[in-house]
Parts: sequence; structure tokens; C-alpha cells
Amino acid sequence: MATTSDIRKGMCLEHNNDTFAIVEFQHVKPGKGNAFVRTKLKSMTTGKVLDHTFPAGHKINEVRVERRKFQYLYNDDMGYHFMNNENYEQVSIAEEMIDRPDLLKEGMEVDIIYHAEREVPLTLEMPQYIELVITYTEPGVKGDTATNTLKPATVETGAEVRVPLFINQGDKVKVDTASGAYVERVKQ
Repeated sequence: MATTSDIRKGMCLEHNNDTFAIVEFQHVKPGKGNAFVRTKLKSMTTGKVLDHTFPAGHKINEVRVERRKFQYLYNDDMGYHFMNNENYEQVSIAEEMIDRPDLLKEGMEVDIIYHAEREVPLTLEMPQYIELVITYTEPGVKGDTATNTLKPATVETGAEVRVPLFINQGDKVKVDTASGAYVERVKQ
């Protein structure tokens, strides 16, 4: 059992029969009244973010989690299938547990966060950036580069990304997996 003084960013805890990760926290000591800890918690199962205030010294149930490396294999009606890189066991994960499933590329390495005591997968974390090839986009109009205009483009995974006008079909681009936004063109 931990207390509110042990709270840190990224810590996982049991709250309202769910597992939450602490996204932000702030210890507050007002002039009048008791101190408290204001937190922003993200559910590891649903992805919902909620604000919660704990009184100072409140006991919290810390959850031990493990980060394991997996390789993405394929998806079907059963879910998304991954292989453990150490023991080659396969695990299936529901689409709701993945933030941007449309950016998953076969053979890509991801981290799956497990509840250590129950051996249950909680969430999946992709690398911050991935490199994808543009499979389709409209050609840019010559001379139309004065504005910072973006056009839709389809990448090799089937996801649609907004890219600058100078990006052409066959170019390799770096994409931010958190937002699905174009970052830069990759030199080939």
C-alpha cells in the first residue's frame, strides 16, 4: 500500500475497480484546510482520462506492471495478433486497447503493458514515430507552395495521413503514432 506522497508520473494504481496510470499530478497545500493531491488518471483498459483529487495521506493501491516487447503479426475478426519476442507465444488484443490500430505495420515492434499479478494485458504502446510509404496521393500543383497546405495521402497500412503538397506517391514519411500526423519526409 502506498500513500499520496508516493505518487509519481506513470505510476499505475487500482481505483474504482479499474487500473489507472497517472498522467499528471500536483500536490496542493492551500492556506486554509487540508492538503490534497490533484491527479489526472488514464484508464489502462478503456483509455478514458479523468480528474480525481485525493486527500493528503490517502492510501492508494499501487499496481505492478511489466512492459514486454512484442511483434505485430496480423489482424482478423478475433483481434490483433502479436508474438512475444522472447518465448514466441502469441497473444490476441482487442482493437479498443490500441490507440491507432490503422498505423500498425506487419513486423513492427510494440510494447504491451501487462498487469504483473494477474498476467493480463492492459494496453499497447507503439513507438513514438514510424516510417511508412505513401501508396496513393494526388500530385501537388506546381507553384502552389506559398501556403502551408496539406493534402490527404494513403500510407501502406491503409491509414490516411495529411501531408504537404511536395510529397508524392512512393515517398517514405515519418508519422507520429500518438496523433497520426506527418512529421517529415525520410531520405531514401
